[in-house]
Amino acid sequence: MRILRNGPPLSPSSDDKPYNAGLVWFRRDLRVHDNAALWQALRSCHQVHCAFIFDRDILDPLPRADRRVEFIRESLVQLDEALRVLSGHPAGGLIVRHAVARDELPALAQALQVQAVFAAHDDEPGALLRDAAVRDALAAAGIAMHTVKDHVIFERQELLTQAGRPYSVFTPYKRAWLAKVDAFYLRGYPVEAHARSLAPRPLADARPVPTLGEIGFEATNLSALPLPAGSEGGERLFTEFLGRIGRYREAREFPALRGPSYLGVHLRFGTVSIRTLARQAHALAEAGDAGAATWRDELVWRDFYVQVLANFPHVADTAGAPHSFRREYDAIRWEDGPQAQALFAAWCEGRTGYPLVDAAMHQLNETGYMHNRLRMVTASFLCKDLGVDWRWGERYFARQLNDYDLASNNGGWQWASSSGCDAQPYFRIFNPVSQSRKFDPEGKFIRRYLPALGALPAQALHAPWEASPLELQAAGVVLGRDYPRPVVDHAAARERTLLRYAVVRGGPAAAGAA
Repeated sequence: MRILRNGPPLSPSSDDKPYNAGLVWFRRDLRVHDNAALWQALRSCHQVHCAFIFDRDILDPLPRADRRVEFIRESLVQLDEALRVLSGHPAGGLIVRHAVARDELPALAQALQVQAVFAAHDDEPGALLRDAAVRDALAAAGIAMHTVKDHVIFERQELLTQAGRPYSVFTPYKRAWLAKVDAFYLRGYPVEAHARSLAPRPLADARPVPTLGEIGFEATNLSALPLPAGSEGGERLFTEFLGRIGRYREAREFPALRGPSYLGVHLRFGTVSIRTLARQAHALAEAGDAGAATWRDELVWRDFYVQVLANFPHVADTAGAPHSFRREYDAIRWEDGPQAQALFAAWCEGRTGYPLVDAAMHQLNETGYMHNRLRMVTASFLCKDLGVDWRWGERYFARQLNDYDLASNNGGWQWASSSGCDAQPYFRIFNPVSQSRKFDPEGKFIRRYLPALGALPAQALHAPWEASPLELQAAGVVLGRDYPRPVVDHAAARERTLLRYAVVRGGPAAAGAA
């Protein structure tokens, strides 16, 4: 089978297949439609089995109530049904196991007597180690392992500078991305045309997707959130977003508005195809839709951070603490000790005394989602107001975010702390009150997540400590009882940050505020 330019062949190959039986290992590509690994397997094998493993190496350290696990489980129910319908076999569908994947996958492949395993690339450090162990175990059993690009449009070293190096600045990367992208890279994989190769499951595995309880987890509030799971949910959200994508450029900045696509978790677990999203966004952008062009830029940012992780793995060193992309920033001395721990706890729990920051953290803790503008504001506040190491915030977001993705999370935190690729200048320090007044002017978002402040007038809501005694009394707010006083003074914290960063810049530069 001849593959051109790391994508679908330009014309169908013959039915001459190199393998009698193969196994598709689903990981972060939980869909049938336009699935690269599934397509490759169907084209290469006379019979194709499909499996997902609830990997205990990943799941065991998690809290027993985790929205992401529930999202995955609900998405697998849809994937199982889609495979069964597509195969036409009553016993068709998905083999689901709960085990340590590096051990279970090779054992399953041998039990099924396949000659090859197919999976999508995953360049996270832990995934690379896992896949290397699986590849070695399969090779020892005489089984091939093929991995293919599916999660992004361009990956690894598909885009390089003129000097032949990976990009570390976004704008030239975007120019290269736009110059290279074409119908070939955006075309989908026609899985459905080859579904006749899907095999029935072995009798022992012809059972429903396990319940949360069967894998040791509890239900969360996911069903009460506007976050439909699976391919059906992703398609529904994308269709709804296309109806308002033209307003995305402006609406995305205001957390009280329905501006974002809300597709982050679907991209994370592959319940939507990045090619489907990028193809439609690119077509609209090229036709002059400014909102679509801005959203396409966000998809390019996603590709950018994935290739940063692949080419500069020190940013997410799993053997120790992640390093700054710009290694000189590792010399920064962050706050430490009990005071830093107390400030961090106040940030995590949404009780810093800055309403926009606190409302954003409540949104994250209650829903597993945080608006992108607020991710920047809260990250800047942790690093540059509280002086707390960005790695602490990165780890907290990793635990809380439904759409947690190592590459994007790491890239975003390093951007906010000025230590990463194409990061904001170290002297650009978000003013949480100015940000609040600009992006939540009427306080609708703050009131939603901080009801104790709901009766304050808009002009007092963004900085309650500046409200008059009469305003506070009329709203029934006693600072220190109903809502905390600020844990730091922003102006003083800003000066400390400029001094803190002097270690890598040789002294504070002319300062600017956002």
